[in-house]
Amino acid sequence: MAAKGKVAACDKDAPAIETKKLSKAFGTRKAVDKVSLEVPRGAFLSIFGPNGAGKTTLLRMLATLSRPTSGTARLMGVDLKEDPDAARDHIGMISHNSMLYPDLTAEQNLLFYARLYGVVDPEARTLEMLEAVELKHRRLDVVRTFSRGMTQRLSIARALIHDPDVVFLDEPYSGLDPHAVDIFDDLVERQRAGRTFVMVSHDLRKGFDMCTHALVLAKGRVVAFGPKSDFVFEEFADLYRQTVGMGVS
Repeated sequence: MAAKGKVAACDKDAPAIETKKLSKAFGTRKAVDKVSLEVPRGAFLSIFGPNGAGKTTLLRMLATLSRPTSGTARLMGVDLKEDPDAARDHIGMISHNSMLYPDLTAEQNLLFYARLYGVVDPEARTLEMLEAVELKHRRLDVVRTFSRGMTQRLSIARALIHDPDVVFLDEPYSGLDPHAVDIFDDLVERQRAGRTFVMVSHDLRKGFDMCTHALVLAKGRVVAFGPKSDFVFEEFADLYRQTVGMGVS
């Protein structure tokens, strides 16, 4: 897949993501509190926690959409604070917000992002991704006419247009019907090889089934983190209920 143009060099031996005491405060409230993680390349990390646990704040910092108050974070060996532009070459983002322009066609949207990222052959890559998400037949239709499921499929194409190394998913199933969920799952599965995924999820069972690594946050702090092989789901679910249900002092 020859999608990338000039992409910032990364440390080939570095983990996909590494944080050390990463923190984010809003006034006196610590949304993320000294989070230290190491996520290997090719992993699928699922992040769990109640509303207000700091999941999306952590994701936004890792995706260079928010600056940390303190601590460090590196993505593919690139320091996110020192060189966020270089890190963005390696990042794709999928969320309940499609980040698409509703009055542009599907093709125009993908061409815009392909050119923005300096993709070598933006026209060919756009057609390739439209076919991958089964929307080539709707390429000339404006996005505001799409269903929620179709919009989310196009957002996958947008996020992967530049062949990123790390893909962030922030509650990507929000608003999808069961059929759209199945299509989304299939698309993600086909794109997993050679990439690292980080997903925020409220669905403990689904998120656990998809992941290779699991993280539970509560009040901005790490409650549990490790490879899925370290956990039995029933015990993991009990831990989640106990720590999240009672809170962390």
